[in-house]
Amino acid sequence: MNTLTASAAGGELDFRLLNAFQRDFPLVPRPFAAVAEKLGVDESLVIERLRALRADGAVSRVGAVFRPNVIGASALAALAVAPDRLERVAGFVSAFAEVNHNYQREHRYNLWFVATAPSQERLNAVFAEIEEVCESGPVLVLPMVEEYHIDLGFDLAAYANGAALPPSAVVSCSPIALNETERRMVAVLQEGLALVERPYSCLGLAESDALALIARWLDEGIVKRLGVIVRHHELGYTANAMTVWNVPDAQVSEAGQRIAAGGRATLCYRRERRLPDWPYNLFCMIHGKDRADVRARIAAMSRECGLDGWPRDILFSCRRFKQRGAHYAALPETRHG
Repeated sequence: MNTLTASAAGGELDFRLLNAFQRDFPLVPRPFAAVAEKLGVDESLVIERLRALRADGAVSRVGAVFRPNVIGASALAALAVAPDRLERVAGFVSAFAEVNHNYQREHRYNLWFVATAPSQERLNAVFAEIEEVCESGPVLVLPMVEEYHIDLGFDLAAYANGAALPPSAVVSCSPIALNETERRMVAVLQEGLALVERPYSCLGLAESDALALIARWLDEGIVKRLGVIVRHHELGYTANAMTVWNVPDAQVSEAGQRIAAGGRATLCYRRERRLPDWPYNLFCMIHGKDRADVRARIAAMSRECGLDGWPRDILFSCRRFKQRGAHYAALPETRHG
């Protein structure tokens, strides 16, 4: 059921909260009061509705989305698992603290997961343990090479009409080393802001210092956006497909930028090929109300962006084993999560 229509207490207010505050969340001591002023309601009601939406699953958290591979290391990975072992293997993979997304998809590589770790060494160790214990063949590890449209939010009104949030300017960021204070800040911030009147005072720093650090990270592109993080499935977009193409290297950047500018994809990026098993280098995620909606969006995007001439595969998601925000700091350095 669509959470936005599930409760008379929410209705239009819930829609505006989820749609208008996924980006540019107020960096002031009482951000929910600033949100409430824009919505014409009381601060307490904004906090109450966000708590309810989080409890219902429509909101993952209110917080920061960090740029991949800047304060840690991350990669998309996949396994080809025998169907009768899939649930057990998926449970083992999901138990790692480093794994934030874990999905079954329709493909020979049927288990797809994203892992994020404080270092490349730790990330490699996670993949090595999964490969050793799961005995499902080599882990297909696909690091990101170039981003075109990643986690900029989900405009519910626009996407219902076949569009999405327009891409923001791509900011180039080199990996950085966090000091101990910054590491503690990330460890708290990655869980989401507390839904209280003064959430920035709960981050382990003086409130003014926390606000200044987040502002700097936003300005430098280390934090891609600060705001409400929604879950597509709970908002009625119950179908999604990872669509991949094998594009000549000289043309892949231009193709990715066309997809991003077209507004039909919720995510778009370039990843490394892994020949001979995986020839694809251009990835995008498409969400829709059902499979027919997703297929129609893919067809329209392919036509508009001139993608029909390149080899393509469509991997529909058929089961979600785990979904949460990436964790970059204070991860347990144990063999198994």
